[in-house]
Amino acid sequence: MFSFMQKMRSFQRNFSVSSSFPLLPLQLPSPMETHVWFVLPDEFKSVSLLNQYMELLSPCEKENVLSMRGDQLQKRALLARTLVRTPIARYQINNHVVDPRSLKFKKNIHGKPELVWESDDGQCPSPLHFNISHTSSLIACGVTVNSPIGIDVEEKQRKIKNNILAFARRYFSLYEVEHLSAISDSEVQRQEFVKLWILKEAYVKALGRGFSAAPFKTFTIHEKDATNSGASEVVVESSDHPVSLTNNWQFGLFELASSHYAAVCMEKDKTSDVAMRVPMRLT
Repeated sequence: MFSFMQKMRSFQRNFSVSSSFPLLPLQLPSPMETHVWFVLPDEFKSVSLLNQYMELLSPCEKENVLSMRGDQLQKRALLARTLVRTPIARYQINNHVVDPRSLKFKKNIHGKPELVWESDDGQCPSPLHFNISHTSSLIACGVTVNSPIGIDVEEKQRKIKNNILAFARRYFSLYEVEHLSAISDSEVQRQEFVKLWILKEAYVKALGRGFSAAPFKTFTIHEKDATNSGASEVVVESSDHPVSLTNNWQFGLFELASSHYAAVCMEKDKTSDVAMRVPMRLT
């Protein structure tokens, strides 16, 4: 069972803006460290605060937010974009922070958003990688340095309308279906299904390819036996590309706000053999 949980050292949940910049600076994540930021949309009641957030967005982002149908969808879309812009602007790169309104983004060929960093020589690839996930009740953003990342969140009490095993047979590998089939307790089986789903989502998002380019059935997520240190490890095995798509990724599975499961997948640090053995840290 996927009981693997990362111990969280701290969380940054609330974010704020003011008319005066720069924001308070933050240290960059260290190698193999993921910073996880999250917000609960229902906690944001102030219209004036939401209006401040709107001013941080680009014209295109504002248009996208206002195109959403209903106040709640608009608020979630606004908070999601603010949750990306505000923390990223606070990270110190080249010894300074930036105005969150000045950040620029692009999408890769599969549609995954990426940060475009401005340097003295013009635009260059950003050392910061981020990914965002949301439900109706929580929005989360993961940030790393020099390491692609994927994050996915889901409510712990999420109900599955379909028969779980029938649904799993459509999307999961044979090993994963057998793993779920072996669980007799229906509630435990549902929890394991949710955890497995978000781990697979996080992996696909970290690859940056999208679901169509990396179908869930083409790889298996499972929990590796505990090491001498007592720590278990979530690993991925690919049936199509056993070398290129495996061994390079590390997973974290944990809880947010006591109400959601979250999964993070990040590429391992390739700078040294020692770094490859360093476990992921979640902050």
